[in-house]
Amino acid sequence: MKAWRRYGRFKKGRKHTFLHNIQRTAQKGKKRRSHVFQSIAPIYGLFYSYQTKYYTKVLEKVKNEINLSAYTNIIDIGCGTGALCAVLNQKGLRVTGVDLVQKMLDIAGKKQGNTEVEFIQANVLKKIPFEDKSFDLSISSYVAHGLNAEERRAMYEEMSRVTKYWVIIHDYNEKKRPLTSILESLEGGDYFNFMKKARLEMKEYFLYPREIDCGSWAVWYIGRPKA
Repeated sequence: MKAWRRYGRFKKGRKHTFLHNIQRTAQKGKKRRSHVFQSIAPIYGLFYSYQTKYYTKVLEKVKNEINLSAYTNIIDIGCGTGALCAVLNQKGLRVTGVDLVQKMLDIAGKKQGNTEVEFIQANVLKKIPFEDKSFDLSISSYVAHGLNAEERRAMYEEMSRVTKYWVIIHDYNEKKRPLTSILESLEGGDYFNFMKKARLEMKEYFLYPREIDCGSWAVWYIGRPKA
């Protein structure tokens, strides 16, 4: 019986060590995130064609819910190598892409679909270099879940500041995928809390919040700026 108890304590201890190692990796990953994105930008750029096809399907799926052609311009926050920017530009919108990582923007600017897109290096967690209500729409794709709650608040507020009509957060829905969960844990973002709190956050920071399904694992959280 004592041996079994010791074995049970060993299993619990091993589980604790495993979780602790994940947390430590996550913390280190958060500090290195900007450097990592600088390093992987060329690799990330290889998925540009896949991403443009994906976003083309997304815009086709949501077109009956929001008529993008009724608007003039849009800002893409965390635009990466510009795949979403290119697709939005093809829809007739004047597009500005913003990202913290200059190497991402360098690659984005060289893509054929982005010749008419303006790219700016800036940090949305601080004040980005645009006047209030400069854009009809703002969108951020797969950025929110990688930020902690305070960082998300800053992003929501800054997007609201520069947006006239609709703020769009394209991110994971509440369905869980084991591999994604593991990878997001190692990355050091706030994936799990975001999935739990996304709806409440939309209600807190935006007027008339709603969700538009855009795939098996993704959703558009959309709302009007409060100010």
